[in-house]
Amino acid sequence: MTKVQTTFKLSRALEDKDFENISRMHSVYGMFVTRLQPSGDELFVEYDASRLSLKEVRGTLEQHGLPIR
Repeated sequence: MTKVQTTFKLSRALEDKDFENISRMHSVYGMFVTRLQPSGDELFVEYDASRLSLKEVRGTLEQHGLPIR
């Protein structure tokens, strides 16, 4: 297992439905942590790079409706 931490800029402020989608990210195989940074304009993500590529992580966030730039 190779844990990788990264952040993604948000294109807009998060809404209630976005927080529900963030909570669902923990059920995605290889995703460990997804949370809003204290600044409020970035998502912090920790994932298993031996299971997911950065491109797959970005795609998963977008599939869950999160406003990634």
